[in-house]
Parts: sequence; C-alpha cells; structure tokens
Amino acid sequence: MERLDNLRPLILFVSGMMGAMGVALAAAASHAGDTLLLGSASTMCLAHAPVLLSLYLGQKFFRTATIAALVLGLGTVIFAGDLVSRHFLGDRLFVMAAPTGGTTMILGWLLVAAGAFFRQRHV
Repeated sequence: MERLDNLRPLILFVSGMMGAMGVALAAAASHAGDTLLLGSASTMCLAHAPVLLSLYLGQKFFRTATIAALVLGLGTVIFAGDLVSRHFLGDRLFVMAAPTGGTTMILGWLLVAAGAFFRQRHV
C-alpha cells in the first residue's frame, strides 16, 4: 500500500473537483430540466466528494483508505461521466459504463468496510 502514497494528492484533487462538479451539475439539472441524468450525476459526485476527503484524511487510521478512495473516485467518475455523456452527447461514455462505475463504487465501499480488519500498525 505504500506505493499508493504517491497517489494521495490525486485523491484530494478528485474530491475537490467532484464537489465542484456536483454543484455545477445540480445547477445544470435545475436549469436544463434534466433531473434524471444530471441530477443523478450530481448526487453521486456530492455524496462521494466528502467521502474521498475523509479517506484522504483518515489514511493513517486504516490501511485500505487510500485504495478505497482511489476505487471510489474512479467508480464515481465513470458513473457520473456516463450520465453526463448521455445528456450532453446523446450517447454512453462506453458500453456498460454506468454499471461498471456502479460496481466499482460498490467495490470501493467494500474496501472501506475491509479497513475494519486492516488497521494501521502505527497509529
């Protein structure tokens, strides 16, 4: 897991960008009248942005925090990206993108749960 430490700043960056995009997508959904796609993308971004921030900050408390944050972030970007792509481009990001992103988010949450069993040695 120590090799992932170099990617930790990416978690903070994605958390901030995801929060900003979540707000922007909520505004777009309210003005464009598409609460189905853009609203759902906004919800996923706004739900996971603070989680990524928490995992970034909690890395010293359990070993799976960094990998969980990376997996959750990737899943959220794929899922929300697919919904945004469907809205603005009229087509999917790629075949099975939303289910892939959703499954990846579930995996990320399971990695968070696994952290209960893989605590850091030096807290």
